[in-house]
Amino acid sequence: MTEPAIPRHTPGAPCWVSLMVHGLAATQDFYRALFGWEFRPGPGQLGPYVRAVLDGKEVAGIGQLPPDRHLPVAWTPYFATEDADVTAESIRSHGGTIGVGPLDADHAGRMAIGSDPSGAVFGIWQAAAHLGTAIAGTHGTPAWNELMTRETATVGKFYQAVFGYEVEPDGSADPDDYLTLRLEGRPVAALRGVGKALPRDRGPHWMTYFEVEDTDESARTVQELGGHVLQAPREGANGRVATVADPEGAVFTIVRSTR
Repeated sequence: MTEPAIPRHTPGAPCWVSLMVHGLAATQDFYRALFGWEFRPGPGQLGPYVRAVLDGKEVAGIGQLPPDRHLPVAWTPYFATEDADVTAESIRSHGGTIGVGPLDADHAGRMAIGSDPSGAVFGIWQAAAHLGTAIAGTHGTPAWNELMTRETATVGKFYQAVFGYEVEPDGSADPDDYLTLRLEGRPVAALRGVGKALPRDRGPHWMTYFEVEDTDESARTVQELGGHVLQAPREGANGRVATVADPEGAVFTIVRSTR
């Protein structure tokens, strides 16, 4: 029986997450134990790079930083686009910057890495052979992406202009400066304004949420594997969440989702 074809991600929708680290082998061991990921080689234009897979379906990417590059280690979301060059120019024209690309990643697609006017880093992906994350809703898969920023009004206009999002304020959220980004009425990401609560050592940044079967158990596993629990498991608006960091300091949120 032939498996159904993986649908293309709607332009503007988060379609991939990627992490650049110093110790690629050790990082693979951590996420293999935490999420059950296996790994296969990916495009190597920017150095050694692997794709994480679950049940044979691609989930996320991990690459190795050059030894002389002392960059922050952080999960980066990629947003789908039909034309990476056009979107890159739109990012520039609306006050953002492009740091890498646009460039071809073998036959997989075309990509660029940029930042919004507040400095938060994200990627764009024009799919060819590689469509992006191919599985959702199970342990170890990306579940949500949320921008942590000082205030949402200005940066919200940037994302709306570049990706065509419908922007919906949510006054019931905590904090109340919270915008949901929608495509065709479907929520795809959010912007969370936290003011002075934004960590000084990180600045505005995108936070990736990963689905887990048991938030408390996964938080304990993170610690056992040499990572850190930054915010203990707690009940959130969409499930039980905990904010954690891997051994190299990449911060992410684990969630037992009720979406």
